[in-house]
Amino acid sequence: MLTGVHVVFLGGDARHLEVIQKLTELDASVTIIGFDQLSNPYHGVQRQSLSQELLRHADALVLPAVGTDDDGKVHAIFTSEELVLTEEHIASLPSHAIVFTGMAKPYLSTLCDKHKLRLIELFERDDVAIYNSIPTAEGAIMMAIQHTDITLHGSETMVLGMGRTGFTLARTLLGLGANVRVGVRRDEHFARATEMGFQPFYLSELTKRVTNIDLLFNTIPTMIVTAQVIAQMPNRAVLIDLASKPGGIDFRFAEKRGVKAMLAPGLPGIVAPKSAGRILAHSISQLLLEQMRTSGE
Repeated sequence: MLTGVHVVFLGGDARHLEVIQKLTELDASVTIIGFDQLSNPYHGVQRQSLSQELLRHADALVLPAVGTDDDGKVHAIFTSEELVLTEEHIASLPSHAIVFTGMAKPYLSTLCDKHKLRLIELFERDDVAIYNSIPTAEGAIMMAIQHTDITLHGSETMVLGMGRTGFTLARTLLGLGANVRVGVRRDEHFARATEMGFQPFYLSELTKRVTNIDLLFNTIPTMIVTAQVIAQMPNRAVLIDLASKPGGIDFRFAEKRGVKAMLAPGLPGIVAPKSAGRILAHSISQLLLEQMRTSGE
């Protein structure tokens, strides 16, 4: 149980409703900021405005998927109020407080480092990333079905990257009957792809491998699908970029060439916010329980 632990939520989306519910079930004291348009607030949850005084008594601060922008602004879909997390706010947090976010931009990372606060980027954790790869794969497949006029079964499909998302997506596509080529850099990934029944190739050969594809899914967050690569693709190809912004596809040249290309980061929160929220709730609650055990020793 999290009895006596005070958690402050600053902004967020539908995923954070699951986290709030989980923490209240564990008897944490929960305060929410930026949820004034929420129609069904949870019993026992306090609504307050952002202040230094409030944060002085927080054991954890939970921020949205992207903690802040480069100016400290916080994304919140349940309020019209502009929320800005300043250095004074961060400095108000007690030294033992944990700051949770999905991924942190330099603004937030720098402030937490300066004030020696523990910052946890949940999307960098293997457990969260692997669980999130499931709704990501489902969302990517949904997009592929919506934007093609062929079945995935029998399609010539390519997945770039054999990381946590790429592995789950390639395996799911194979289960649907697609012919799945996987672009890799490492020998062990080539071997694993072969063992799984994929058609692996090294990314250095990408330009030669795209000449007859129907679908390409990219999971690599660096420019990999260049103009030179796109020039070799058939016009029918559909490109779906799952990497974080700005992605790894030359969207300008794809549009010029008439190849349909879409950037689709953050699919878990879009296609399955309840499931994605439960993933975050499990990880945050476990980390808080671990902190309680450690501090009690």
